[in-house]
Parts: sequence; structure tokens; C-alpha cells
Amino acid sequence: MFKAVHYTRVEAEEVEEGGAKGVSVRWLIKKDDGADNFAMRLFDVEPAGYTPLHSHSWEHEVFILDGQGSVLCGDTETKVSPGYVVFIPPDMRHCFKNTGKGKLRFLCLIPCKE
Repeated sequence: MFKAVHYTRVEAEEVEEGGAKGVSVRWLIKKDDGADNFAMRLFDVEPAGYTPLHSHSWEHEVFILDGQGSVLCGDTETKVSPGYVVFIPPDMRHCFKNTGKGKLRFLCLIPCKE
């Protein structure tokens, strides 16, 4: 199955679980699109917003598109800005925080789950 769509045509969903603040996600490519191996998500984090501190059994690959922020992974916190790439190993506690005045926007790729 082929898919080509502008990202703004994919509905943004508010992330509310786990104590997230000011976070929305667009599932750009997912299993329903015929992607058997990987899902691509676009996150927007509002100023002073953050994703929940959490872990899971799969890895993440992240590309920072816009904004200023930090990533906490395990005991390490790293500042990020456009052009940064981030790898989060499986089972590592992690979260993303917006430390800037504009939106923090990033792509996140994960394995498709059953």
C-alpha cells in the first residue's frame, strides 16, 4: 500500500497518559497504512511541556526538527535543537522537555506493535 500525504492532513492527538503536559502526536505512518516494521510519529511539545518519564521494551530513533529542549535518558540529560538525532535504547527511562519559547517538534520512529 502506498501513502503520500501532507503531515497537516494527519490528525493530531493530545497525549494525556502518564502525566504528559502540552504534547500532541500525529501517527504519520502506522500499521494501518501497511507499515509492518516501523511507525513514524510527529510530536509537538508546547513551551514548558514534556512527555512522561517512561520506559518500554522497544527502541526509539528521534530527529529534532524545531525548537529547543532536553532529553532525559537514564541518568543523562542532554540539550537538543534542530538537527540533533537521538537514539533511546530499549528499557531506558526517558522523556523530552521543551526548554524554549516556541514548539519543540520531532520525528520519532518505533517498531510497529501487534
